[in-house]
Amino acid sequence: MQVHWRQSLMSYTFLAPALILLAVFTFYPLLYGAYLGFTEYNGARFANHLPPQWVGLRNFETVLGDPLFRTALANSVKYLLVVPALQLASLAVAVLVAKNIPGIALFRAAYYVPVITSVSLAAVMWEWVFNREGTLNWLLRALHLTTPEAAFGWLNNEHWAFWAVMLVTFWRGFGYYMVLYLAGLQAIPEELEEAAILDGASAWQRFWRVTVPLMRPTILLCTLLSTIAALRVLEEVLVLTNGGPLNSTYTALMYVYAKAFQGFDFDYGVASAAGLVVAVVALLLSALNFRFFHREEEQA
Repeated sequence: MQVHWRQSLMSYTFLAPALILLAVFTFYPLLYGAYLGFTEYNGARFANHLPPQWVGLRNFETVLGDPLFRTALANSVKYLLVVPALQLASLAVAVLVAKNIPGIALFRAAYYVPVITSVSLAAVMWEWVFNREGTLNWLLRALHLTTPEAAFGWLNNEHWAFWAVMLVTFWRGFGYYMVLYLAGLQAIPEELEEAAILDGASAWQRFWRVTVPLMRPTILLCTLLSTIAALRVLEEVLVLTNGGPLNSTYTALMYVYAKAFQGFDFDYGVASAAGLVVAVVALLLSALNFRFFHREEEQA
């Protein structure tokens, strides 16, 4: 018993630095931000050294009654359309690059480059692609799909800006999820694949009946991560369109950022309330993902 107690104490001693960092930089800001959602706390109170004032659900009434927030939340939910496309493409390419052939490491690295590219550099590149005289319009003219007179700036068009920004998100996240899927594929025992080949299974049957069932935990992880990332998209919107044109790319996290750090009021209370609403939506979607994948496992 005494040895067990000493082992536990030693374990917590090694864990203490990481737990302290988590408590200070993760759990405390999370709990304090949730508390601010129920208070009135803005730049004026901060400048005058006044503490937050409890206002109950008033901030949530303000947020949910704001047409701009409803538009932003609707755009964030619509942004979830990138999730299935991103996951299917990442999984397909992961299957292709999982083969041990000469030079495949170069392709894996090339696919991962967008992940480590800074968002500011990516913004400069994609603005050049999407502008009126950019690469995309040049390609459409070369394919005779448009004329010089019909060309327009994709990021300045309220109907196309949203999809253009979504394409940038796809480009930036594709390599990240490909690596996760690649790790999952390499963890599948080769004996199972060989046994399926001996049983006469085709490549499609091996993929659908062997690979996919064993990849379900990885698929669930990647789906959850990409769902949450789509809901909290901010960087691409901020540097490419700043929410425009006509709020067509204005997302929920853009609303939170604007309330907290733009303008003159710095309304941290309303921003925190909006962030909590987004967090609740993310939790509900995560629960739906878990329920769907668990039902698939039960049916399997």
